[in-house]
Amino acid sequence: MFWSGGPRATTLFSERIPYDAYWMTLDELESYGMGRMSDQEIRGLLSSTRFGVLGLPTEGAPYLLPLSFGFDGDSALYFLYVLGGDSRKDELTRHSDAASFLVYSAETAFNWRSVMLHGMVSEVPADESEDVFEDVMLAWRPVVFEDAVEQQPTKLYRFDVEEWTGIKHTGLPPGFYGGGDADTTTR
Repeated sequence: MFWSGGPRATTLFSERIPYDAYWMTLDELESYGMGRMSDQEIRGLLSSTRFGVLGLPTEGAPYLLPLSFGFDGDSALYFLYVLGGDSRKDELTRHSDAASFLVYSAETAFNWRSVMLHGMVSEVPADESEDVFEDVMLAWRPVVFEDAVEQQPTKLYRFDVEEWTGIKHTGLPPGFYGGGDADTTTR
């Protein structure tokens, strides 16, 4: 199910596209131009995008953390944590038995992709870190973190993907120009 509305009935761009439901399935959203991503498309997004949001379980709401990542091209992501004194992300990661990671790309309101990953996060043993170092170093990071990597302790973590789901919207919704069900994605 996907969140798709608010507490009051409104419309999106046109009276033809109702926007009053709280939750809609992907099957219901397909009539508005959304679709599932193939495994190849998901791998392509993970290979071309270098940041996302890690969700770690807590006693209350999940702890959400924007992170840069490297992708091995198959089924693992790599995160390099810069650690400070008491690192909450490190503590939660070490004690979690499951995690989620969201990667997205939004070029326009009608051209975007989103991938949700579920899996396990574990520290990469020192003897394996050299093998994945290149994947991690390709990850984009703000300059402040590049400087911190040189001066602060770090830990390398692997996110082993157990399940992924991708959705996309790559064109205008049917009826956007008032043409009914005609294909309007090439205008």
